[in-house]
Amino acid sequence: MSVDGKLLAKAKAALAEKRRLHEESHERRLDSVYRKVPRIRALDRELRSTMLELIGAALSPASGQVEDVRLRNLEIQSERRLELLRAGYDENYLDGGDMCPKCRDTGYAGVKMCDCLMELYKAEQQMSLSSLLKLGDETFDSFDLSNYSDAAAPDTGVSPRRSMEIIYETCVEYARKFGKKSMNLFFNGSPGLGKTFLSACIARVVSENGSSVVYDMASSVFSKFEDAKFTRTDDLEEARAEVRRYLECDLLILDDLGTEMTTSFTVSTLYEIINSRLVTDRKTIVNSNLTLYEMRRRYSEQVMSRLEGEYQVLTFRGEDIRRKRNAL
Repeated sequence: MSVDGKLLAKAKAALAEKRRLHEESHERRLDSVYRKVPRIRALDRELRSTMLELIGAALSPASGQVEDVRLRNLEIQSERRLELLRAGYDENYLDGGDMCPKCRDTGYAGVKMCDCLMELYKAEQQMSLSSLLKLGDETFDSFDLSNYSDAAAPDTGVSPRRSMEIIYETCVEYARKFGKKSMNLFFNGSPGLGKTFLSACIARVVSENGSSVVYDMASSVFSKFEDAKFTRTDDLEEARAEVRRYLECDLLILDDLGTEMTTSFTVSTLYEIINSRLVTDRKTIVNSNLTLYEMRRRYSEQVMSRLEGEYQVLTFRGEDIRRKRNAL
């Protein structure tokens, strides 16, 4: 699984903030209890003192000294618990401890990312996708096949609803089993037929399962590549970092291909993205309102040979759902 460095940095910052708030909360509890029960402050000082004595005793050859200090430490702890209970507190009220015992709030258990940091990473990824896709009710369960006609299309003999049932089932299975063996997908068809919706559903499930997902409009992606190649300002490193995200994420969703101004640069960049991700075995979903015929007229033969040869082409059919809803 590849990790999005930009989102990981945000997750680490979120963990650091949680750790800071946790420590501040513990300090406030200590201050409140110390003011109410001064004896507990004194006992805490004694506990710290015995810990230093234990370290010294462990280095000393004097027989029995370590055990004496250990027993005194236990007595102080016992008195401290009783003082807390007498004052109306739970005996564990002042236990600061770590929020996560697995990694002691570092985010890593050994060299492996801890579950606590992974959950924050997933949350950052969901927020990132939500801001771009405007995620609302985009879930597979909310996808409504009744929006598609069940009348057979004259050119294929298959109804749009049946076609969309197959596409829907393909997308559900794709999201559920996403991994190294997954196909690349090319969604094409007229606007308003659910291409972005189903892409969002896939993005949600794949990201929730821990894989890195980057979604962006084709025009925005090409703009970032252009910035990374031609920018000579302080934004150069940021642009290069964005390009790395596009090339290295587990799943890239390139939306609205064909709405950008097509130039030799955008065509070569599209080939770079598609080919680079194929070579490194990273998965891509491309969405376009263009037909395959229109794609061939606009893009290079190299691009089309990869889209048609290495991608599963899913053609969306039917009437514009958004127009139908607005007409109601």
